[in-house]
Amino acid sequence: MKKSLLVISIMLALAIAVGGCATKGDLEEVQAREKAIGAKADQAAQDAEAAREAADEAVRKANEAVERAEEAERRAEERERIAAEKERIAEEKARIAEEKAKKAEEAFEKSMKK
Repeated sequence: MKKSLLVISIMLALAIAVGGCATKGDLEEVQAREKAIGAKADQAAQDAEAAREAADEAVRKANEAVERAEEAERRAEERERIAAEKERIAEEKARIAEEKAKKAEEAFEKSMKK
């Protein structure tokens, strides 16, 4: 009886050992999963790089837009300053013309009195 119990125990231990070991198919499956995970990681890295480049491009374009807006603001301020200067000159010319017209009228009235 001891021998049969020993044989059964050995067979059971052998069955557990054989069943517990990884088979060639299991190893291939694990390697395939590792490759798939590696491929996904590579794709994620490429996507991250593309996203970073797109973000850098967006920042560059935004900076260019800010520069253009600032330049447009400077030009508008310059045009406004020039327009104000022209208006001031026009007012000065109008004042001088009025003075000349008054002097001419006074000279005319003086000549008419004589």
